[in-house]
Amino acid sequence: MTDQEYLDKAESLLRAIELSCDRINEESDADLDNQRVGGMITLTFPNRSQIIINLQKPLHEVWLAARAGGFHYRFDGQSWMDTKGQGEFFENLSRFATEQGGMALNFSS
Repeated sequence: MTDQEYLDKAESLLRAIELSCDRINEESDADLDNQRVGGMITLTFPNRSQIIINLQKPLHEVWLAARAGGFHYRFDGQSWMDTKGQGEFFENLSRFATEQGGMALNFSS
């Protein structure tokens, strides 16, 4: 994958996260705050816990930090997959956000 291909795919992922946050807030009482600064999005839940997603451009990865731990994702041609075989990005983000938010939160690409 070229640097530009990575940036295009990574930008699409970040935009999908932002759109998912908007949809979640419109359809539920989640009160999920999302703040983007460059290649980083911070999700803040009402209990003040956070999930941080940021781009690692030199590695062509996306990193996610949650209460559950830190995870690295690489695009496999179809999806952003955990580099240690722990699953797909949006499935994991949904699970971690649900755990931290205390209600079902579904993120999608």
